[in-house]
Amino acid sequence: MPPKFILAGGGTGGHIYPAIAIAQGIKETFPDADILFIGTNRGLEKELVKKAEFPLKTIRVKGFRRKLSLDTLISIKELVHGAFDSFSLIKKEKPDMVIGTGGYVAGPVLFFASIMGIPSAIHEQNVTPGVTNKILARFVDRIFVSFSDSMKFFPKGKTFLVGNPVRKEISSGNRLSALKKFGLSPDIPVVLCFGGSQGAARINDAICKIIEAIKDNARFQLIHITGKNHYDKIKSTLENKGITLDRLGHIIVRPYIYEMQDSYAAADLVISRAGALTISELSACGKPAILIPLPTAANHHQDYNAKYMEENGAAVVMHEDKLSGETLLRTIENIIFDKSRLHKMSMASKNLAREDAVEKMLVEIRKLVK
Repeated sequence: MPPKFILAGGGTGGHIYPAIAIAQGIKETFPDADILFIGTNRGLEKELVKKAEFPLKTIRVKGFRRKLSLDTLISIKELVHGAFDSFSLIKKEKPDMVIGTGGYVAGPVLFFASIMGIPSAIHEQNVTPGVTNKILARFVDRIFVSFSDSMKFFPKGKTFLVGNPVRKEISSGNRLSALKKFGLSPDIPVVLCFGGSQGAARINDAICKIIEAIKDNARFQLIHITGKNHYDKIKSTLENKGITLDRLGHIIVRPYIYEMQDSYAAADLVISRAGALTISELSACGKPAILIPLPTAANHHQDYNAKYMEENGAAVVMHEDKLSGETLLRTIENIIFDKSRLHKMSMASKNLAREDAVEKMLVEIRKLVK
């Protein structure tokens, strides 16, 4: 019988893409393996897992708010449903191993897999772990972490430093081909900006100001990914200022880009949040960055991620309360037109890459799946 694996993770791309990278690695090691993703109906997993050509089943579960409210009571009700769904799915599927990559869905799935005696593992993407993974660490067989600073939060003996699984294709883009796809010039620097899979309103507002400033002067080119929920607002805001996007050849604004390898390949500098997946992709591609940590991220994990990149010379951190179109434009130009600084940041970013994360995980997975 071929081995069966369940991967549980969802909500944002930061939890889903690592799971897809792990699944692809499992397929290379166990070509006949059956792989099933478990997620929710609310997150990006329905879209991204389908695109990666893996099957997905969903459970009912929702995250908690810190303060007691009606929404908290609904979350508790859904947690009960999620526990039942998780138990039923695991009992039916009988997996040989369950791996969690974060998001609310991972909690009940990994908990029941563990108490049912099924080999299990979690992957923590951030420097500081979330509450769910701290709890699950007591039950699972293996804990994989992305940063050496994370080791202290978990039990010795079953915790392994592997890095963050990044899809192999993310660093496979060709610069000239990518520039041609976007219709951009190879002779003018390119800035790539995005706010994560959900977008970021404050970053979008600052970029609108920058588009106003460079619309008639292509001193650098811009690829801006707004997030699907923000695109119409950005387009409308710019049109109200007399700016029609399809007439600006040096500025590309899209709601979402699936082929991020092209975006990274085209870019000389990246502006983004500081989610764990993002900084791992930046390092895999050797891209310098201006990082704007999400201030509401649990446990301030994006602040720690951004600080890690900045201390290693790969990024400049700009906190959201200091963010404006003017300050962001000044920071961009201070980096993008200083070729020596840009090169040093690029090399520093590349030096942080851990490109064998999946391979290291598979060493331990093989020990658990006979």
